[in-house]
Amino acid sequence: MSSGKTIVWFRRDLRIGDNPALAAAARDGSVFPVYIWCPEEEGQFYPGRVSRWWLKQSLAHLEQSLKSLGAELVMIKTQSTLSALLDCIKATEATKVVVNRLYDPVSLVRDHSIEEKLAEVGISVQSYNGDLLYEPWEIYDDEGRAFSTFDAYWDKCLNMQMEPVSLLPPWRLMPAAVTGTVERCTIEGLGLENELEKSSNALLGRGCSPGWSNADKALTEFVEQNLFDYSKSRFKVGASSTSLLSPYLHFGEISVRKVFRCVRMKQILWRREWKSQGEESVNLFLKAIGLREYSRYLCFNYPFTHERSLLSNMKYFPWNADANHFKVWRQGRTGYPLVDAGMRELWATGWIHNRIRVIVSSFAVKFLLLPWKWGMKYFWDTLLDADLECDILGWQYISGSLPDGQELEQLDCPQIQGSKFDPEGEYVRQWLPELARMPIEWIHHPWDAPLTVLKAAGVELGLNYPKPIIDIDKAREHLREAIFKMWEMEAAAKSATSDQMNEDVFDNSDSIKTSAILKVIPKEKSSCLTYSSNDQRVPSFQNCNNGLLPRKRPLPVDEEKLHMDKPNKQNKEAGTSGREDLCSTAESSASKRQKSTSSTSTSIISFAVPQYCSSSDGRPFQDHESSNLNLTWHEKIDLEQTSNKNG
Repeated sequence: MSSGKTIVWFRRDLRIGDNPALAAAARDGSVFPVYIWCPEEEGQFYPGRVSRWWLKQSLAHLEQSLKSLGAELVMIKTQSTLSALLDCIKATEATKVVVNRLYDPVSLVRDHSIEEKLAEVGISVQSYNGDLLYEPWEIYDDEGRAFSTFDAYWDKCLNMQMEPVSLLPPWRLMPAAVTGTVERCTIEGLGLENELEKSSNALLGRGCSPGWSNADKALTEFVEQNLFDYSKSRFKVGASSTSLLSPYLHFGEISVRKVFRCVRMKQILWRREWKSQGEESVNLFLKAIGLREYSRYLCFNYPFTHERSLLSNMKYFPWNADANHFKVWRQGRTGYPLVDAGMRELWATGWIHNRIRVIVSSFAVKFLLLPWKWGMKYFWDTLLDADLECDILGWQYISGSLPDGQELEQLDCPQIQGSKFDPEGEYVRQWLPELARMPIEWIHHPWDAPLTVLKAAGVELGLNYPKPIIDIDKAREHLREAIFKMWEMEAAAKSATSDQMNEDVFDNSDSIKTSAILKVIPKEKSSCLTYSSNDQRVPSFQNCNNGLLPRKRPLPVDEEKLHMDKPNKQNKEAGTSGREDLCSTAESSASKRQKSTSSTSTSIISFAVPQYCSSSDGRPFQDHESSNLNLTWHEKIDLEQTSNKNG
């Protein structure tokens, strides 16, 4: 063991076991564990109330664990992460910072900037893979390009060699001597919850147990009790049929390697015992793990996906930026019971089953034509397991923005979905007490029930339960019209290009208020720093356009094309075709591997925050940040709507 001093920078890796950064620091000498909370740098992706509650509990758990190993977790609240790290380095005379990598667009840029600044003062930054099975730059197609469909990506992953060993927790930690001062604070001092939030958050503790040791218990319980039946029970929306590991994975309280290894061991045992159901369950669960991996892969290789569709033709889609419809949707007052039950559960608990997430998000973008970025941001604000990369993947999939996403013209009827996933209506009755006495045959479509049935159940449509916000046939018609308009605008743009007019193309989503979601803008400046193969890589954007080429346009939409519950059969083999206009990180990385140079040239990416965005009627939204600091972005949309009416 060397005598070096190392700063261990904790972020979304709040565990002591299988933590590569912590293990490396412990081997090299004394350690100075630190968690830095910088709300200003979170920008538009400042965590929501329930997510911050989980973070607070998890930090307390980690603090106790590190203390038992001999080191103290130093917590700092600051306006600059870089300044806080420099203060820690000065106070401890450390020569190195170790950190586990993050892959979301905001962290990619921030980490690269911090690494450059620390290198300028002679501080080494070593980053490790503590979040994924495979690094994004390790998975390419045969041409060295990034995959843009999940099946092709995951097939490649499953056929690659993976490190089978997880790192054990260190037996003890040697704390670094502190000669200077660091402005540390307590967990309460971080300000992760205010007094108004504590009463609501108290209810979360009854059903949630944050912390890495509780993550291990949750994994063991799922594998031993629920994994075998996962293939049959995973769609039961009212039961605990899923692993419930997502918040633990998001905050890094358990490593994905440990989950993968534990589940694969079960699969091997069941295969020897000829238990085909168990094998199938494991394959389906590992696919869910693969989707999480793929979400990081997409964000790394196509880092504009938090603000723009991966398919370029979706820029022409005429989203309906209706603030009132958005408010009705998130409050669970759409008049469609399964959708409303899901949205009310989300608000009350910060959690909804994955199938319900699909149903409510599909309703938002297909029935109401709400911008998918609005839904993505609302999920980020309200989910206990809010995860930017997973949210991006989910909402782009539902909105038809991915090459292998759900077909844009597919309109899933909530009534049919309710009969399929909540056949007894138990889930609806739990979250919509006003419908508790509705018979099974009418519970998912009360608007069709006879008046005698409604009266007996105590339901008065339009009074104690809303009528449907939009008729299914009308929603189908609106969706069809929007698709045709998108095609017309795309054709007009192509015609203009062929005539060499070189006009700027109008993107409907650019005029929609998204609370100034951060935008990635390339600069022509590049760095000449030398990084190891383990260091964080920053996407390169030279010669990049808006995204992937569109999928082949289907035939004109008719009733058959817009039927409910239509399976997605399109572009399963799309793989990596049609991407001549996209310069992905993987492509730039692949080209770098072919050069025998020791330095890596990476572009510097900055985020520009729009000063204002236009509303659906063309008027600019005013900036209420200064006068309404405690409002969430969707509350500000409501405020804008009220102001516009009064104006």
